[in-house]
This record gives sequence, C-alpha cells and structure tokens, in this order.
Amino acid sequence: MGTHAAPRTRRPTLVAAVAAALLAALLGIPRADGAPRSADLCRTTGTALPRGDCGPFWQVLAEDFDGDRVPLGSFSDCDHHVDTSAAYCGGLRGSYRDNWWAYPTGWRDTANDRDRSVVGVYHPEDTVSVGPAQNGDGRMRIRMWRPDDGGPVHAAAVVPRAVMQMKYGKYSARIKVTKLAPGYKSAWLHYGGGCEMDHPEGEWTGSLSAFHHPCGGGEQGSFQGADDWTEWHTVSTEWTPGHVRFFVDGRQVGHDTRNVPDRPLSWVLQNESALEGPTAAPGSSAQLEVTWVAAYAYGWK
Repeated sequence: MGTHAAPRTRRPTLVAAVAAALLAALLGIPRADGAPRSADLCRTTGTALPRGDCGPFWQVLAEDFDGDRVPLGSFSDCDHHVDTSAAYCGGLRGSYRDNWWAYPTGWRDTANDRDRSVVGVYHPEDTVSVGPAQNGDGRMRIRMWRPDDGGPVHAAAVVPRAVMQMKYGKYSARIKVTKLAPGYKSAWLHYGGGCEMDHPEGEWTGSLSAFHHPCGGGEQGSFQGADDWTEWHTVSTEWTPGHVRFFVDGRQVGHDTRNVPDRPLSWVLQNESALEGPTAAPGSSAQLEVTWVAAYAYGWK
C-alpha cells in the first residue's frame, strides 16, 4: 500500500461531504436520485475473477477453472468424511481433489421431502465437469438430466472445501444457465442448526432470488435478485456478525439482521429438481456454467 501526502488545508464542508458519500456507499444508502448504492465491500461487479483481500475479508479461494480439465466421471467416490472439512472425492486428482467435494451419489435432493411427482438423486459423477468454453474460458459445467425411462433427475451439489465449516465470510461466483428446460433449479446455500441462507435460489425458468430463514424459525426474508438465469450474473453473499447481505452484479438486493447464524456452516452449490412449477420431462436436460468462484474468510487476520 502506498502513502499519500495530505493537503495542508481542507474545507470542512468538502470533508464532510466526502465522508458522507463513503459511508453511504459502504452501507448501501440510496442516492438522492433513489438508485441504490452497492455496499459490496469487494466490488465484485465485473466479469473477471476478483483477487486479493478487501475490507474485513481475507480471500481463501480464487478458482477460475482455467487449470486441468475434469471430465465427467471424475466427481466420483465422494463418500469420504462427508459434510466435514476432510471430505473428498476419490475420483478427483490434484488441486480439484484438494479444493472440491460433492454430495455423494445416491443422496436424495430436496424434492424428495416435498411430495413432488418428480424428484432428484445426486449423481456428481455424470453431471459435473470442468473444461474450456469455445472462447477458451475455463468453466465448471453442471448438466442435470432426467433419464428417458422417467427415473429421478440426476442432480449435483458441489462444495468448495476451503470454506467448509467456516463462520462468516463472503461468497461470490459468476454464473449462467446455458441450456434451459423446465424442472431444474438451484439453491446455493448455507444451512444447519435451524439456520439457512440461500443465494441464488430459484427454478431456472424463473428469476433469481435470495432467502434468509432466521435461526430458530420466524418469517423468512425474501429478496428478488435478477429476472433471467440465462444471462451472466455475479452473485455474492456477505455474512458478518448480525448481518447477511445479498448482491447481484454488485447491487445489494437484500439485507437481514434477524437471528443471523453465528456458527460455522458450509457453502453448498446445490442444484436439483424443481420444487415449484413444471417437472423435468423424461429425456430432458439443463445446464449451468460457472466461470469463477471466490470466497473470503471474515476477520481471521
């Protein structure tokens, strides 16, 4: 960090105005014209993977998927030390084995508890892969599908190991649904102990939303994020003591302070069969692509 010489004199009114503007930017206070300011402390609004610490956050994961290819079949044998920071998938190698885990084959998705006519079962081995797009950009691809015979949807929930069982932090990704079909959804979340924070969540044919289910119960906080999953979006959750904030493309779309979790939780990039609306047709498929993921610890330094 460089140093800058201070001017000899400052006009108090100018200093006060600048200070007020900075405070408004940090707290998400609306501007005079009514447009909301971003309170995203890391300014994760662009297309490129953000690198480095920011504000009270210390970056612990910066994944742009530009490394080795991970073909279908690699996210297999994932039932080692499940739901702990020691979890791993035996089919992965190198940095991906170090950095990623997935819900094991055979675990049931949320629709199984909702009396849906079509439910899903997690199959990371035939839904998750990593490789370059046509323009060379590295991406994680999550292609969910339903067999021709009408069996359960093959779903996928992947988990960055660096932030498993971590209290507080900032969690960001850039995502797009590149193949759309009814009956598929995402619910990326932190949950446990009667607490839950979901962002982004929604059927892929609908809109992106964020939800906060206060610890111990109470009315959920529901926040509209963006209209279309088939456009590129940068999504972020900032979780700090007593606060959870949700952002889409740098714009704060939600903020809740009611019984925010104060215990370690894992970030689960959960993708599954739809809980509302039409179900997935036999033989159908849909795909979400992730071009980067960044995560930050809070206050560790």
